[in-house]
Amino acid sequence: MRLGVHVVSFDLPGGTAAIAPTLAETARLAEAAGIDNLSVMDHYLQMQDAGMGDVDVPMLEGYTTLGFLAAHTSTVELQLLVTGVTYRHPGLLAKIVSTLDVLSGGRALLGIGAGWYEREHAAFGVPFPPVSERFERLEETLQIVRQMWSDDTGPFEGRHYRLAETINSPQPLRTPPIMIGGAGEKKTLRLVAKYADATNLFTRADVEPSLVRHKLDVLAEHCAREGTDYDRIRKTILWTSPVGTDPQGALRFLDVMASYAAVGIDEVHVMPYLRDPVQFVTELGDHVVPGLREIAPA
Repeated sequence: MRLGVHVVSFDLPGGTAAIAPTLAETARLAEAAGIDNLSVMDHYLQMQDAGMGDVDVPMLEGYTTLGFLAAHTSTVELQLLVTGVTYRHPGLLAKIVSTLDVLSGGRALLGIGAGWYEREHAAFGVPFPPVSERFERLEETLQIVRQMWSDDTGPFEGRHYRLAETINSPQPLRTPPIMIGGAGEKKTLRLVAKYADATNLFTRADVEPSLVRHKLDVLAEHCAREGTDYDRIRKTILWTSPVGTDPQGALRFLDVMASYAAVGIDEVHVMPYLRDPVQFVTELGDHVVPGLREIAPA
């Protein structure tokens, strides 16, 4: 299985001045540890309701942060987990991810979802449409970024977005894979089947892997209806429970991950929460990465 680290807190000892050096060291050590993917959130405010700090604790802008991480790494894949579709115009989003890919040497991935955090939209004056419209905008955004990453520079005419030209120069060094976050069976997984290269499902310690297997079965059914290749899609989970990174905790985690691999998961993303991210990635490299490499998805 592949391993990603999802950095979710910037409330660090040493305050604001400690953020940049801590992120740089975390990225360097994550890469040295053999971690495959490094991500941050796409939020204006910290998620107070999720227990990760008050809304006024530090939160960095996502793509600026990925640009910083790109300069301090050379192999790890970089993404937001995930971009909120309401936060950026899709033409600009395609340009941003293209820029990240070029400057990172072909390591950008577009993680994207319909968005949900209404409070931060209101705080920053960003429109927050109803959920049905957000999914309509998500589908149009997927169409736009795919068009901009192609040879088609013509117009795009949608219900919510209209682009006179879809010029994108320079193009990415590799076409960034698209990961759609979420598990909705009627809308989200259909969009994965039709447009994406990866799905990202949330799970935790008290969720049976059989539930994830059900979601993958639904995804396979959507692929069959859309005429797309289910096997091409990377099957990933965001593990939302704490991860034990000491030797015994790592063994327990690896045992659980083997059960997810058995139902088809090939990549897991883990979070340090409020832990020291430098120590977290160091211990992952020592106790988790070697065992995870030996776990093969079904």
